[in-house]
Amino acid sequence: MRSAQPEQVSAFCAHGAKRTLLRTDRSLFASLTIQDNTCSLVLYDGKRHMAERDAILTAARSVLERDPRATVAQVAAAAGVSRASFYRFFHSREELLQELDRQPEPGARERILVAALELIGRDGLNGLSMDELAAVAGVSRASLYRLFPGKSALLRELIRTYSPMEAVAEAVEQWRDGPLEIVLVEVARTIAGVAAARPGILRTLLFEATSASPDTDEAATYVLTRGLGDVMTYLRGQMEAGRLRRMHPLLALQSFAGPIIVHVLTRPLAERQLGFDTPLEEVVIELAETWVRAMVQTPTGEQDGMGGRDGS
Repeated sequence: MRSAQPEQVSAFCAHGAKRTLLRTDRSLFASLTIQDNTCSLVLYDGKRHMAERDAILTAARSVLERDPRATVAQVAAAAGVSRASFYRFFHSREELLQELDRQPEPGARERILVAALELIGRDGLNGLSMDELAAVAGVSRASLYRLFPGKSALLRELIRTYSPMEAVAEAVEQWRDGPLEIVLVEVARTIAGVAAARPGILRTLLFEATSASPDTDEAATYVLTRGLGDVMTYLRGQMEAGRLRRMHPLLALQSFAGPIIVHVLTRPLAERQLGFDTPLEEVVIELAETWVRAMVQTPTGEQDGMGGRDGS
């Protein structure tokens, strides 16, 4: 709560605050509102003001504990006040949550993600129960929904945390000004390194992210704008510069990253059944260099070593 003397009201108006609540003395509160370039001041009885405000906070704690997605209207109804009264004290639902200091307990995010991987691996994203997730992670439903408002946000964070997307984006940023062959080998090594460290997790996330259910939209947007999106942007730029044969950047990306991911996912089987023992580093470099030889254009416009036509 800001403290101010009545003579400071004009200063608040001059700064253009849409609405500011301040204490003028021990018994009065003033609400400043600016609308249509007019600054108005309303005084409230201090005791009554605090009683209504406390009633809203008390009701909010109870309502949000039962339903973390409760609306302002539901909180106001539980407090026995109008929505207009609610907004006199809190400019938004987010401001109310900040006032309640409903920050999740330390470590909650990590526990939720670990538990989510286990449950999604067992039941799939569609079969995931958010109530069961909260119980397995040892957090309240309120903490769960504060961190992840729904399955879509949860899947996005799982992909951000456990997939190669962030590492790939950083690799592109770090190497983008280098020779084409070096950039793509480094990106390939990054994809393989992260994927090989957790192939089971990658398999689960790939399956869920490509299911095209509404809960995957947020994750898909993230993937196409971060990580894979960075690679597609880089490849498009190389095509426009005439260094790579032209094709849809998505197809170029799939032909580049697909073999690497397939190799990582099937490598344990190949090692066990076929005795495959070529080091992963050598495999990745060979796959990346093979792609580059097929895609890099010679001065005559043909692919290096392939002699094929220039696709569009």
